[in-house]
Amino acid sequence: MSSLVVRVRRYRLVLSASVDVVAWMCSYLVFAWLRFDTAAESVPWLEVAAVGAATALLYLVVAAVGRLHQGRARVASLEEMLLLGLCVVGSGGLVTAVNLTTQWVPRSVPAGATLAALVLMAYARASWRRFNEYDDERFADGSTRVLVVGAGDAGRELIGSMMRDPARQWRPVAILDDDPRKRHLRLRQIPVVGTTESLAEKAAEYHVHTVVLALPSADAATINRLRLAALDAELAVKVLPASTQLLDDHVGIRDLRDINLTDVLGRNQLDTDVAAIADYLTGRRVLVTGAGGSIGSELCRQIHRFAPAELMMLDRDESALHALQLSIHGRALLDSDEVILCDIRDRAAVTAIFAARRPDVVFHAAALKHLPMLEQYPAEAVKTNIAGTANVLDAADLVVVDRFVNISTDKAANPCSVLGYSKRIAECLTSATAQQAAGTFLSVRFGNVLGSRGSVLTSFAKQIAEGGPVTVTDPDVTRFFMTIEEACQLVIQAAAIGGPGEALVLDMGEPVRILDVAHQLIEQSGTRVSIEFTGLREGEKMHEELFGDDEPQHVRPVHQLVSHVPVPLMPARSVSALPVTGTADAVRDAMARLCAATDASAAAPQRESVR
Repeated sequence: MSSLVVRVRRYRLVLSASVDVVAWMCSYLVFAWLRFDTAAESVPWLEVAAVGAATALLYLVVAAVGRLHQGRARVASLEEMLLLGLCVVGSGGLVTAVNLTTQWVPRSVPAGATLAALVLMAYARASWRRFNEYDDERFADGSTRVLVVGAGDAGRELIGSMMRDPARQWRPVAILDDDPRKRHLRLRQIPVVGTTESLAEKAAEYHVHTVVLALPSADAATINRLRLAALDAELAVKVLPASTQLLDDHVGIRDLRDINLTDVLGRNQLDTDVAAIADYLTGRRVLVTGAGGSIGSELCRQIHRFAPAELMMLDRDESALHALQLSIHGRALLDSDEVILCDIRDRAAVTAIFAARRPDVVFHAAALKHLPMLEQYPAEAVKTNIAGTANVLDAADLVVVDRFVNISTDKAANPCSVLGYSKRIAECLTSATAQQAAGTFLSVRFGNVLGSRGSVLTSFAKQIAEGGPVTVTDPDVTRFFMTIEEACQLVIQAAAIGGPGEALVLDMGEPVRILDVAHQLIEQSGTRVSIEFTGLREGEKMHEELFGDDEPQHVRPVHQLVSHVPVPLMPARSVSALPVTGTADAVRDAMARLCAATDASAAAPQRESVR
């Protein structure tokens, strides 16, 4: 059957034109016969055949002009149906109009034959496409039979991709979907046979050993439920990435991958106001500091999709800028002015760059973030996270930036570490600048992101690959998690709705026990690895917090996943006295005292108002 398909394709032009001519002739002859109440002796067969042939000839001329038979559009696609209708109605309509005055045949015959011919041609094309798309013989014995979960747009596109794959690696045999309205649906002749509750039963019935989750918009709870059900049934699981991780709106077999921990912990349902984002990014000059880092690079990739007039990517790491430019453009010559090599500690250089490039929107993601390292070298946190932020804030204010977004962390809420103190001070500096700046200056605060450099997932994966042990600080320690893509999408959204001086806190979902993360990674690896508990390190919390004790929680006037928190002011002169030399304890204590004094001064008026 496959060889027949190949031979037919070779002569597509002649065969498709011949089918259309036959459709015209049959339509004229049959409609004329019906017009005369099936009295064959009364039908002017010669005249009907002549007009039919003339119409078919005119149609072939019109179709040649439109390249209908030359493969301008895919067979039976919407584009071809529109083109076919234009050619048929155009030629048939012209003959009908001329026949009204000449009356070669009864006036109703050309009109009726035109409609009948269009139906026959469209049906012939649809039948060929259906025959061509699903051919059991083209699936080799080595094809993997799969059960597809999800009969939505992603499932339809994925099944179509499997059908078109020349290698025929995947063979979809059935679909599961929980929507009762889809219980009789078929996608490319593959039927919906039940709901996800019958996963194990249907897998056995259809002799399937692999399940494909075509649910890019599903949340973590749904993915985990289906994963566990598949594991219980001893089924392999493949998954489409979350919608935030897909490069575009279309999916195919190349997007399929093994399920991983980001599918279980991430995949938060996001409600993004694209219009609001486009309003402040499209056609604007946007600068991202720390562009080579995990958060900064993903911000750049997402901002690039909104077509800014200019995207300026600033970092002190040239290798990171090379990797970023390669990920966005597919090439990285590092010879364009979109990449900026600069250290935010260099006040003069930062000021000069802002004065020369004059950005409209700034995302400040440059920071030192590893908590244990900063506990050893707190002066570096002062130089980068505090003084560096002050440099960027002053430069942005100088050129009247329209919107400034400081990327903060959940460790800034009730800080007890050098990282937390430095990021809390950066929030306060941003709030103070907002009071005098013409534009909107705000901070966005969120917790751990999955897949960032140095994240717990990276560490655990390396330890498992080396045979263990996996080190966990405490059996009960918990953290908030979100994927980089989801976090950056909410950061961009938050920047569109935040007010001057606010800290916008992203909803990170429920906290996750780190021990559970370790167990799941070990389970996925299929190896036996031990777990060791090392104890909390200096500055670490047992449970992270997103809000400080004196901050209002879950005030969400605009977006259901973004809370608005006021931030006390801290003038730049307050941080100028912070030491950058001396013992680590002295620097750490100075930062702690400054944070405590700022929070106390902000809380005093509130206590007075309560009295």
